[in-house]
Amino acid sequence: MSSRSADKIKFTSFDDLFGDTSRAEQKEERGEEQIIRVPLSQLHPFKHHPFRVVDDEKMEETAESIRQYGVLVPAIVRPDKNGGYEIIAGHRRKRGSELAGREDMPVIVRNLTDDEATIIMVDSNIQREDILPSEKAWAYRMKMEALGHQGSKGAKHTAVLVGEAAGESGRTVQRFIRLTYLLPELLQFVDQNQLAPFAGEKLSYLKEKEQEWVLKEMKEKEIVPIGSQAEKLKEESLKKTLTYHRVQEILKQNEKTSGISISAKKIRDYFPKDYTKKQMEAVIFELLASWKEGQEEEKTL
Repeated sequence: MSSRSADKIKFTSFDDLFGDTSRAEQKEERGEEQIIRVPLSQLHPFKHHPFRVVDDEKMEETAESIRQYGVLVPAIVRPDKNGGYEIIAGHRRKRGSELAGREDMPVIVRNLTDDEATIIMVDSNIQREDILPSEKAWAYRMKMEALGHQGSKGAKHTAVLVGEAAGESGRTVQRFIRLTYLLPELLQFVDQNQLAPFAGEKLSYLKEKEQEWVLKEMKEKEIVPIGSQAEKLKEESLKKTLTYHRVQEILKQNEKTSGISISAKKIRDYFPKDYTKKQMEAVIFELLASWKEGQEEEKTL
């Protein structure tokens, strides 16, 4: 290698990577990306962050790894106008660092718009295995809105873009987003596997007062709407014929399956041991609804 070529090579210094905050501030002013160590007290959660940060077994594993090796992958943050930094990706790493007794952690600082930050935040979390339906629903909605602000063409096209990053269809994305229009308590039933997402989607079209009627019946009668009942409630709501009395009548109806019955013993092995009958029914009706939708799509091809 010639000396002239060697002169062009500039290695990143240790201070640039981990220490010298004055240099970091200068680079921030130039709009360059930096890696610095930031006190945990200066790291703030992303506004309306939809994903849980839970002190569970996985978090303890994360904390133990940080105790031994430190944070191996820097978090992504952006400068907070109120001081410190807003976390874009790395909320669990921050909590793991707290549990590990660390005072700071490495971060990559980026100057991002609200929409850019939202998209990165969602994409960095959406592939996790333990995501609740409500977390996925709000994450999809936030990303949809961010892409919409950036000029994405139409809700259907935008839903497809969101789905591609998560490995799901645009239609599935739209169905999850509908769950964000449920009352928080009804959405909690979905998270607890007591109310099927398909039924939850249909109930999301009900007005707030109508959802309150449904919730009241669910609590007092200890019943959970199945897919066909939720569909009926949606139809009557859209026709503006739904009353509290009709909600009572619809939820009281026993769902018939043309005399078909399946032994609990035959299906028990397909479910976790702690699943209740209601939880198993919710999953079964959700699968049947997805199958029916697939059949209808095939007819249109």
